[in-house]
Amino acid sequence: MGNTPLPAAADRRQWLWIAGTLFSLLAFAANSIFCRLALRSGAIDPQSFTAIRLLGGSLFLLMLLNLGKRTPLGGSWRGAMSLFVYAYLFSLAYIHLDAGVGALILFGAVQISMFGLGWKSGEKLRARVALGMFIAFCGLLVLLAPGGMAPPLSSALAMVVAGIAWGVYSILGRGAGGNPLGNTAGNFLRSLPLVGVAVALGLVQGGISISVPGVVYALASGVLASGAGYAVWYSVVGRMSAQTAATLQLSVPVLAALVGVLLLDEPLSLRLVLASLIVLGGIALALTARRVPPGR
Repeated sequence: MGNTPLPAAADRRQWLWIAGTLFSLLAFAANSIFCRLALRSGAIDPQSFTAIRLLGGSLFLLMLLNLGKRTPLGGSWRGAMSLFVYAYLFSLAYIHLDAGVGALILFGAVQISMFGLGWKSGEKLRARVALGMFIAFCGLLVLLAPGGMAPPLSSALAMVVAGIAWGVYSILGRGAGGNPLGNTAGNFLRSLPLVGVAVALGLVQGGISISVPGVVYALASGVLASGAGYAVWYSVVGRMSAQTAATLQLSVPVLAALVGVLLLDEPLSLRLVLASLIVLGGIALALTARRVPPGR
């Protein structure tokens, strides 16, 4: 009788992990939407968007740290550097890349970097995970492959580096221990001096432009999609392999495209529906793969 609550507690933890993962992926997709709204319309420059995004996220996370029981500040300079590089180059790249091409480059780089870093740390590549990843990536190619015009090389390279930086940030989160909120807040706070350098460069170049809608988009990105989303991501990513974390994030471009249909009146095409089914099917295949027992 005394053991009966344990299965219920385990089920509750499992559902919380699933809910946290879904929330994180939706937050990642929301970042693309907010960035597209702000930069494509010229409501704000990328340096200011990044600065307000990371500053807003820092203040929000500090507020959460001081609510209830005090949580120690964690994080690392490596985490802060990877966070800043991702956020800054993400904004710069989206000035000249359309959303589909940018998402494909970003999450392709995320997946490759996380698989590589996971393999380097000793994770075994399971055949079913690899097949699921390949299927999901093919779905992204169906949805997001560019047409006849190639993207600008400098913007494409910036997005590749942004994707690698986010992959590193996610890997660091897997080994960050049991303090996701404190680690995320510490990373955000440590990134602020780097943000100051980026803004100073923007001022020197005369490219600073800020409007009320741009500030609202940047704050929404920093507080909701980044501050809250990344803290939850750090709380769930430690319970999955790098392979699984990388494959799950392949759903983000599909989610961003679907949100664009619902909120931005973008067309719902047969191509989008088919690609979404392929991506989600590949993810499901990868997630149902059995873990390889240690020593095999």
